[in-house]
Amino acid sequence: MTVRWGVIGTGGIARSFVGDCVRAGVEFVAVGSRTQTGADTFAAEFGVPRAHGSYEDLVADPEVDAVYVATPHSRHAEDALLAITAGKHVLVEKAFTITAAEAERVFDAARERGVAVMEAMWTRFLPQMTMIRQVVAEGRIGRPRLVEATHHQALPSDPAHRLNDPALGGGAILDLGVYPVSFAVDVLGAVTGVAAAGTLSDQGVDTQMGIVLTHDGGAQSTLHFALDLASPNTASVIGEDGRIDLDHTWFTPTTWRIRDRDGAVVEEFDGREELTGYAHEVRAFEAMIASGDHGTGAMTPDGTVAVMAVMDEARRQVGVRYAADGTSSTDG
Repeated sequence: MTVRWGVIGTGGIARSFVGDCVRAGVEFVAVGSRTQTGADTFAAEFGVPRAHGSYEDLVADPEVDAVYVATPHSRHAEDALLAITAGKHVLVEKAFTITAAEAERVFDAARERGVAVMEAMWTRFLPQMTMIRQVVAEGRIGRPRLVEATHHQALPSDPAHRLNDPALGGGAILDLGVYPVSFAVDVLGAVTGVAAAGTLSDQGVDTQMGIVLTHDGGAQSTLHFALDLASPNTASVIGEDGRIDLDHTWFTPTTWRIRDRDGAVVEEFDGREELTGYAHEVRAFEAMIASGDHGTGAMTPDGTVAVMAVMDEARRQVGVRYAADGTSSTDG
């Protein structure tokens, strides 16, 4: 089946996502913005047939089957619920929501309405990540004991920028930290312990944070992310008999290799692609819609909630609070 997509939001991530997916053949039929001018400009740039001057009009469009939510983090739950109520399937940009409690409410609403909802954690759907999961499952590096991953970017320091505004879910953890946290949970499984330390800006968001996670079975992950640094952004999965090393930038299509316990290269891979790779998650989501099975795949509802719960606890320890925490587990 052909899924006809609508987009809520016209900011930077929406432009990157739609531009990449249009080149991959994904069909976008409508866009919604807070203003008609914003919607018209976006539609003209990407060849989207219909432009709506409100999110409500976008989700009411009968030609739209699925909605991609690309608004700031603070709006994700609200906009996802808007689309769900209208009977649309929803792909929500990561981080999925502000808190695990918000995520659970969104998934509960989707189950009640009978629509598919998924976090747009696109890295999990890259072919290289499918291969890495297979390498680990086959025991080619032995029992995995450690994941190491970084995500550093030198991003705007303007206090008014959404990345630095706690009212919009600003800070490193939701924009950048979600990548290594999700990767660690994907590879090593359930988290049984969180130890976090970080640095806060004058606005109260995390500019950098380090997390050590303990996973079921005793494996650990060491993760670091920052919005005021630049680094190669590499990652490793270290097992008892070898390791997997992912090169710059590990969460995008890149080169990677398997090494034995002594560090010798066993096999090398080149996962680079012409496009960014967003379309892989879109095609997986479209297949989920067609199958009617909304709880399986590389990014499940339970998986998203687990990642959000880890970030809730890390934020609690570091002292990053958002308005949504008033009704979430971070009050504990």
